[in-house]
Amino acid sequence: MALENKLGITSSPELAEAEERISKKKALELFENGVLDSLEAGTIASLKSIHKYLFDEIYDFAGELRTVNIAKGNFRFAPLMYLEAALANIDKMPQSTFDEIVEKYVEMNIAHPFREGNGRSTRIWLDQIFKKEICKVVDWSKVDKEDYLLAMERSPIRDIEIKHILKNALTDDIHSREVYMKGIDHSYYYEGYTTFKTEDLM
Repeated sequence: MALENKLGITSSPELAEAEERISKKKALELFENGVLDSLEAGTIASLKSIHKYLFDEIYDFAGELRTVNIAKGNFRFAPLMYLEAALANIDKMPQSTFDEIVEKYVEMNIAHPFREGNGRSTRIWLDQIFKKEICKVVDWSKVDKEDYLLAMERSPIRDIEIKHILKNALTDDIHSREVYMKGIDHSYYYEGYTTFKTEDLM
């Protein structure tokens, strides 16, 4: 069963395809219209704004905190009853160094604040923090899918692996639309969608 959506789609594969196409187009707009630069990097408010912008045409819950418990495989994300407290703590976490930024990203991944679209929104949010604080972004095309997924799975206990992977993929090409959009393509690759390439939208 597909998630309830504004498009009236009942097929999960069809919804995934529509979601990818629409949210990639919106991600490109986010970069080109300067919205990202207007948001305060590293806050839950900015993450909500990113999520709402990407998914507002698709889901009623775009930009809203989830109201259900969720899990992926054997990993259970933050229980609903602790979600708001967890996000308040994440908001207060420091983000002035590479290590601090990745630690904040790991905690946000554990929180998984939205019903759907967490990975895509949070990777844009992460790059926004990197860009502001250390004048670098991740070139996601240099990040191996399996290494990344395993490192993120282990990150609540041991974050040295994800730090190593992301540090090796940093670039100072922070104003490049191509680097940004590679990240959008790879966000979907990590989550199992590879239908649309962003160059098709430009």
